[in-house]
Amino acid sequence: MRPFPADLARAQQEWSATYRQLAAQPGRTELRRHLYRSWTQLFFHPYWRQRRPSAAEWRELRDLGRSDRCG
Repeated sequence: MRPFPADLARAQQEWSATYRQLAAQPGRTELRRHLYRSWTQLFFHPYWRQRRPSAAEWRELRDLGRSDRCG
């Protein structure tokens, strides 16, 4: 697995947790806003500054976000 920066991994974990909360409580505006803010942190993170991530990298990051591991 790729070594992602700790803050990027935490942002992915936060996004995943918010997504699960929104699935359990649909229609919650504050959760939708939080999900969007988390997504922008992920997509525009400085780690991706040199190049955009591949599909495999996104997948690894998402898998990391679903686990208890960070960084």
